[in-house]
Amino acid sequence: MHISVKCFATLAKHTPPGADSFEVPDGVTVSDLLAVLGIPAAEVKIVFVGGVAAALDAVLHDGSRVGIFPAVGGG
Repeated sequence: MHISVKCFATLAKHTPPGADSFEVPDGVTVSDLLAVLGIPAAEVKIVFVGGVAAALDAVLHDGSRVGIFPAVGGG
């Protein structure tokens, strides 16, 4: 199945080539996707799937749009 993936801020380097049509197996979870992308779960603060916050065990579906954000600080 094909999903869209965008990693933000310090995780941007993990955005895969062809991110608008990234192929993953059926039944993949957000956690599985992080492993494929080489992103340690501890570095992820929030994940959006289709514009809605999602847990790491959320199952992705064909056409899912995934945004992955690290914790950010500011002052």
